[in-house]
Amino acid sequence: MAKYAKTQEAIDRLSPEEYRVTQQDGTERPGTGPLLGNKEPGIYVDIVSAEPLFASADKYESGCGWPSFTKPIEPANVNELKDASLGMVRTEVRSLHGDSHLGHVFPDGPRDRGGLRYCINSASLRFVHRDDMEAEGYGDYINQVEDVI
Repeated sequence: MAKYAKTQEAIDRLSPEEYRVTQQDGTERPGTGPLLGNKEPGIYVDIVSAEPLFASADKYESGCGWPSFTKPIEPANVNELKDASLGMVRTEVRSLHGDSHLGHVFPDGPRDRGGLRYCINSASLRFVHRDDMEAEGYGDYINQVEDVI
């Protein structure tokens, strides 16, 4: 079983934008994240702790300006917390082991896929291509990855 943790070394490797988003609860500008248009097969892991969060099979184009997913690949690795900032009530999404701010989840996703939209900042994620998953220790998740149409 892999161990995922937030370390000072991982924090020190973050770019200023990655630090602002994950450690200071920031949000990248819509349409600017490098993973927004990614259609390659693989998984998305926490940029700080490397814990698996989302699969390409669950990614879809929501039009919101951030990568969107219908569900986590490993629900236990995703915490959902009440967020009353900015004068509204939302549900914040944070990684369990890295305690990274990932984004928010909304109840306006595809109904035929559960109805949720996990709206996630690219700056909080690292993409691991299907071809590299086994070597990087994510082989148990290959069956949850498929080509994105």
